[in-house]
Amino acid sequence: MKICAATNNAGKLKELRRILEAQGHTVVSLAELGVTLDPEETGKTFAENAAIKAKAFCEATGLAAIADDSGLCVAALGGEPGVYSARYCGRHGDDEANNDKLLEKLAGLPADERRAKFVSAVCLRLPDGRSLASEGQCAGSIAFARKAGDYGFGYDPIFLPAAIGQPDGTTRPNAEGRSYAQLTPAEKDAVSHRGAALRAMAEKLPAFLADAEK
Repeated sequence: MKICAATNNAGKLKELRRILEAQGHTVVSLAELGVTLDPEETGKTFAENAAIKAKAFCEATGLAAIADDSGLCVAALGGEPGVYSARYCGRHGDDEANNDKLLEKLAGLPADERRAKFVSAVCLRLPDGRSLASEGQCAGSIAFARKAGDYGFGYDPIFLPAAIGQPDGTTRPNAEGRSYAQLTPAEKDAVSHRGAALRAMAEKLPAFLADAEK
């Protein structure tokens, strides 16, 4: 299936492409399609924002479009930054400032009070107006300082997932305390919120497409 990846985030595009192409789909970027649309994310939930973006890019391109809205939810902060993850510092997409603000707000809290989870809501929109949604989560905690690596983006350098993916498809506890940014793509995809959401969608997709063809 040919799918437009409805995102202007280079890191997110890379993950969407890697996971979806492994499932047998062809992914085209907004740059490849010459689309510069930037829809306003007015939803109060990740699912609402994903649906807004999928609809906008599906209508703009005439292709099936998949959009992800995701973010970090920290228990000690009542779920912040949540849907405001990308603009937590007051500016959209300033990863460094977002990380700084979060670390400052958690300053002084011990490890057992730094619990967090990444959440991803994914929406696939078809040109006929039908849509399919799924969600995934990854539990973990917030580090005391950045743990930069060769991979990742956004809050990845300060998020410590509870588990790490293994070559045989299983997972193991993250005993070393590695950050999302320090995991290889395969290690991250096996446990990530986005990976979980896209696997859930893959399970529902055949029946959904079959219904669309009736």
